[in-house]
Amino acid sequence: MARPTKRTTVLAGLATAGAAGALGLALAAPALAEAPAPAPSGSAAPSGETDRAAARTQHQQELAAALAKELGVDQAKVAAALEKVHAARQAEAKTERTAALKTRLDEAVAAGKLTAEEAAAILKAAEANVLPGGPGGPGGAFGRGHGGFGR
Repeated sequence: MARPTKRTTVLAGLATAGAAGALGLALAAPALAEAPAPAPSGSAAPSGETDRAAARTQHQQELAAALAKELGVDQAKVAAALEKVHAARQAEAKTERTAALKTRLDEAVAAGKLTAEEAAAILKAAEANVLPGGPGGPGGAFGRGHGGFGR
């Protein structure tokens, strides 16, 4: 009888592992079919973002209702005013963050850590909100909540 080669031994091992895996799936399938679907994780990003947006909307509606009642003004007018102020503050904050980023990028170019092209690309990405930590992420746009760029 011929002695098995290393290749034959490996192939036999793979076949055995495949058969064991198929048997495991066959035995586990009925249990998996009856198991309830897992609940969505609270840490999942899309769900968490949706939850935050819903909570913010609800909070704004409650605030608008309370202000409208207190001031004797239509709730829709109060809600529109709150949204206008919020949008203006967001735009102002983005302008300030962009200016601060540009200053830091200019310093990095002057120190030889970045080329002017690299700095321009980073600034363009930041303005387009495609950098990690952008709106909805940690620290808002440009990731400033965790120390920002390089800090």
